[in-house]
Amino acid sequence: MKKVGILMGSDSDLPVVEKAIEQLKALGIPFEVHVWSAHRTPLEVREFTEKARERGFGVLICAAGKAAHLAGAVAASTTLPVIGIPVKSSTLDGLDALLSTVQMPGGIPVATVAIDGAQNAALLAAEMLAIGDEVLSAKLGEARLAGAEKVRRANAEIEAKYNA
Repeated sequence: MKKVGILMGSDSDLPVVEKAIEQLKALGIPFEVHVWSAHRTPLEVREFTEKARERGFGVLICAAGKAAHLAGAVAASTTLPVIGIPVKSSTLDGLDALLSTVQMPGGIPVATVAIDGAQNAALLAAEMLAIGDEVLSAKLGEARLAGAEKVRRANAEIEAKYNA
């Protein structure tokens, strides 16, 4: 199975990124996590990105706040799918990061999830990998069924309490 690379622009992004890590672990998807900044460590970002495919990565997830150029910098150096997670900061509540991540120029796509949407970033990466992996596809289907059952249980509890 291909790996997922997770890059974050700062270790302060880790509380958000941990949701992606947990989701990938739950699905049994191998991954690596790194802290590299598009602005402060651009050489490391480029070196990792350029070698990612040959190192067995299938999808790259990039989390960054504020100017949030990490996903774009990564996407500029690879044709692997890149998923951006805009991270909420105290400055503009993540709107700055969202716009920096989603507004990519033509020819350099970055899939973007919601502000702090790390779980969905991991699920989207899993769906991309599952295109060629029936076992992973089945795990994703089971996870969807489990989510639906959780909602059904919550509904039953609410109905029993308030619709007597």
